[in-house]
Amino acid sequence: MHNEDGLNHRVSPLDMSSGEFRELGAQLIDRIADFLDSLPQRTVTPAESPAVVRQALAAKRTLPQQGADPEQLLHHAADLLFDHSLFNGHPRFWGYVTSSAAPIGALGELLAAAVNPNVGAWLLSPMASEIEGQTIRWIAEMLSYPVDCGGLFVSGGNMANFVCFLAARQAKAVWDVRTKGMDGTRLRAYCSKETHTWIQKAADIAGMGTEAIRWIPVDDELRLDITALRKQILKDIEAGDRPALVVGNAGSVSTGAVDPLPELASLCREFGLWFHVDGAYGGLAAVLPDAPDALAGLREADSVAVDPHKWLYAPLEAGCALVRDPEKLRAAFAYHPVYYHFGVEATNYFDLGPQNSRGFRALKVWLALQEVGREGYEQMISDDIRLARALFERIPRYAELEALTQSLSITTFRFVPTDLDPGDMKAASYLDELNLELMTRLQASGEAYLSNAVVHGKFAMRACIVNFRTSLADIEALLPIVVRIGKALDLELRPHSLQTEAL
Repeated sequence: MHNEDGLNHRVSPLDMSSGEFRELGAQLIDRIADFLDSLPQRTVTPAESPAVVRQALAAKRTLPQQGADPEQLLHHAADLLFDHSLFNGHPRFWGYVTSSAAPIGALGELLAAAVNPNVGAWLLSPMASEIEGQTIRWIAEMLSYPVDCGGLFVSGGNMANFVCFLAARQAKAVWDVRTKGMDGTRLRAYCSKETHTWIQKAADIAGMGTEAIRWIPVDDELRLDITALRKQILKDIEAGDRPALVVGNAGSVSTGAVDPLPELASLCREFGLWFHVDGAYGGLAAVLPDAPDALAGLREADSVAVDPHKWLYAPLEAGCALVRDPEKLRAAFAYHPVYYHFGVEATNYFDLGPQNSRGFRALKVWLALQEVGREGYEQMISDDIRLARALFERIPRYAELEALTQSLSITTFRFVPTDLDPGDMKAASYLDELNLELMTRLQASGEAYLSNAVVHGKFAMRACIVNFRTSLADIEALLPIVVRIGKALDLELRPHSLQTEAL
């Protein structure tokens, strides 16, 4: 039997004195500050193999039996992360739609972790729950969306879209879908061929199956074709299917295309469909005074997904689902009395989404929104768009580069050797291969980081600027790097048959 005397003066191995916490915290903050200062001088990525990273970690070691000094552990962890990471905070990271994280967001994460509220039940997180509600209202305000909407923070764009998709399924099923499941009724969802793969996961999770998705063609600007959508809806109705929801893109992931959202809203009203907008990337551009006209359709949507860890520059994770009618969220997720009463009505976020235990994601966003205000975000988002346009405008200065698309803060282009005819079928295939390898080597170089898109059948390099650290000098440095790598690659890779034809 264990002696209970020690419990009267219990000392936990994980506890830390306030003095030790202050000292270690100050050391870590100093290291992080130095790291942030060093970002422009670092490569975007060390481009190491998994084997090298695992070796640095000593990944095969077993769980330690004895504890270690926390100061050494924190320094070691910082060394591992600073020396073996891809830095999306680097001024030349323009790969995926992941922004540089605001420093106040990092400090907010520390504060949230120290208090550690469970923002599932109001009783467990009174102030955190109210901060989340206020932050949701502010985001809705930026979108000109109803501020009395329902909403909650989630992990990211996929989950925000899932939440809205499930709310739409519940709202448009004419039977008790939550009790009976999918009864064979063929609910249908409509989206453009440029829509992110989240919709396939959502249709799968919702029990509708991916065959429920109707992929609608796009126009020359990669926007959903309204005429084709109408034809498909009428065809499905005639076949006995039940059209349920339409998804519009407020900034597609590949090229930043914005679907004709006002026209989609009108069509959805005509057919009684749920109108959802995937604004994970581009929705927050609606805050701009000169926002694209199509973004005005956001305010008419039944639901909207946005990602604060994209264009609000919040540290990962931070997605946000907004639903015009809060009761539609409760109808989709609640399994117990809707409200608890503590003198006032309180929001319990486990009624509005799939999670019960929820971290305090809203704090970092709440802090940043106040640090710079609406005007600060208008400036930063506008600057990102202007930099993407500046990149697009500079591409024609290089004979070897072909500009393809520019929308919001995404520019796509490709490398085309001057002695090749891109219209030739053999050359077209080679150009896709060449640009894929060019992008791969550019990423590995650490000089800059782009990703890819396929634009009208052409493999393209894609620069997505959601980065408050990027300057015009960074943009102007990119294209000479691309041309240098591209020329060397072309000499290395070009097939003999194409060399002969070029002569």
